[in-house]
Amino acid sequence: MKSSARLRLVAASMVCGTAAVLATMAPPATADTPDGKSLVTIGDSFSANGQILDLLNAGGDPDCKHVPTSWPSQLTQRLGLSPDDVEDTSCQGGTIDTSGWTLVHQVKRAASDNAFGPRTRAVTIQLGMNDAWGTDNPVALSRAYTCLIDLSNGCGVEAAAEGRAPDPATLTGQAYADRVRKAVEYIRYYAPNAQIIFVGYPEIHTPGQTSACAGILGIDAVQPRAGAITEFLDHMDTAQRDAAAILKVTFLDSRAVTAGHGACTPGAWVAGAFDPRTELLGFPWHPTAHGDMILAAAVQQKIAQG
Repeated sequence: MKSSARLRLVAASMVCGTAAVLATMAPPATADTPDGKSLVTIGDSFSANGQILDLLNAGGDPDCKHVPTSWPSQLTQRLGLSPDDVEDTSCQGGTIDTSGWTLVHQVKRAASDNAFGPRTRAVTIQLGMNDAWGTDNPVALSRAYTCLIDLSNGCGVEAAAEGRAPDPATLTGQAYADRVRKAVEYIRYYAPNAQIIFVGYPEIHTPGQTSACAGILGIDAVQPRAGAITEFLDHMDTAQRDAAAILKVTFLDSRAVTAGHGACTPGAWVAGAFDPRTELLGFPWHPTAHGDMILAAAVQQKIAQG
């Protein structure tokens, strides 16, 4: 079977599997149908955030940590909402449908907590970074650091063909939309008044550049040949944006609101690895508390705009 045909078969299987699971979780339409919670947050570690030591226990944990400085936590405070009126199912290692605590798991948890209903004002989704895209490639950025610190081979665009980095070409708006479509339709049906927002990822590196940098132990570690990773991040941003247009939901351009504050910049809004210049124990490449404050404000503005 040709690779393109195999890719379509894999994608079709994922979509059908998602539809089947969502169908089994649909609550009956009765007078007891819940009113819902004002805010529902679905996502991965860029929503939940955390500390680097949490990486030892990441993925698939429905009771994962949500740090008080994460943007959903700060957004809850900014909106003046009671924690009981917010459902945050985001989790470190969360994925759309690849492994661990998936989009379906998160929607199912929210549904079981009666979080979807006519009162639901906004549902945010921030996923994709941990997913496998295409076939025979590493799961998204799971091998990014290994590739980035490979000073001998580098992490240029050829790394994708060599299986050392994800293939950016497989990450498209249509592929993203197809993998989240059933969940979006479910949310739209059971929370008819909610604004669904795809939250993009913050700037980690300047869009279009081919080098990458990470602050490690207070030192800027630069990989001059990092096109495979930086191009993947660029494609992720475009895919989320295009998928939002396809599914007619809102897209938050997190890169725009965090522009100029990526890794290794003065006053970076993303953490390094044990880097005292940002947050010593912060997740590498994830927002600092200040970065999350900026994102919380941006999401609040999107909600206000309706």
